[in-house]
Amino acid sequence: MPANDFFVSAPGKAILHGEHAVVHGKVALAVSLNLRTYLRLETTTTGKVCINLPNIDTFLCWNLTELKQLLPYSSKGEEMKRLDPELVQRLREFVGVTNGNLDTCNMATLSFLYLYLSLFGSSELPSLTLSVWSELPTGAGLGSSAAYSVCLAAALLSARGAIPTPLKEWCQEDLELINSWAFQGEMIIHGNPSGVDNAVGTWVPRSTKVLVARVKDKINKFPSIMTPVLDSVDAVSCTCEKVLSEMTSEPITGEHYNILEELIDINQHHLNVMGVGHPALDTLCRVTLTRGLHSKLTGAGGGGCGITLLRPETDSVVVQSTVQDLRDCGFDCWETSIGGPGVQQHAPLSVKEEVLEILNRY
Repeated sequence: MPANDFFVSAPGKAILHGEHAVVHGKVALAVSLNLRTYLRLETTTTGKVCINLPNIDTFLCWNLTELKQLLPYSSKGEEMKRLDPELVQRLREFVGVTNGNLDTCNMATLSFLYLYLSLFGSSELPSLTLSVWSELPTGAGLGSSAAYSVCLAAALLSARGAIPTPLKEWCQEDLELINSWAFQGEMIIHGNPSGVDNAVGTWVPRSTKVLVARVKDKINKFPSIMTPVLDSVDAVSCTCEKVLSEMTSEPITGEHYNILEELIDINQHHLNVMGVGHPALDTLCRVTLTRGLHSKLTGAGGGGCGITLLRPETDSVVVQSTVQDLRDCGFDCWETSIGGPGVQQHAPLSVKEEVLEILNRY
């Protein structure tokens, strides 16, 4: 077992371009956000495993003896790479969600218990308390569930001794193991995830190309119309990736931001054509444009969440005024940057004081 008290964190993600349209080999451009999910793991001697979720005011505990009864088989530990449907069903019955009523609390609970029991199996189950808090809003398509799953996987793998204990560097093999278990957590929550969110949460400092299938109905109905739209979205994603790569390897100019703004506007129109826009997102784009800012949908669409580009020279008064305008329209706002690191371990003293205070509340 690792030290009695350690911390990990993982970032959320935004899809800059290509969400919902990446079919038949098209490209989506995803970036990590510097809005993170934090997890604190404490080993205890209570004979219980507990999880504390301050974001949804939830604190749950289970006796180890009752959890062991869910595992009438030999554990394969970290070598188990496929989702175990029998264990999932037993956990659904144990938690009481056999009717399919999976709210945020139920999904978080199932994902945690599945990873905990799968990794420790029928060996000695450790007494643990995990506290997880996120800067990310839930249900907005910003990867909050994946960041949660990545944190769970990293913490539990460390606790099991499958990857190095806190504050030692994780190698590529360790990160692949974290990612594979986080993907199983995502499968518990989403059923059939693309895998991009947990990959971003594990690794990505800038961007990743992913293949997923969406918007099939319109493509099948209007193939000669929608195929050129998808080709255009693909070109937008590739052009954006090229610009972002240039911005990391050469002096950043105003022209870089001009191109990014134009691509944002083009892609938002594409998304409306494909039917994944929403009047609220139209309002977002209209409000920010009056301040000279450019916005588009990101994440799940259909209302969810939007992203607005802030140029470096954007005056703080403009930002504050725009935020107030959006709040007046009923929006919640977060200011962040892109390109944050993937899953990380933290010494307690390096965790932000406000995060520590929240994680200590139970």
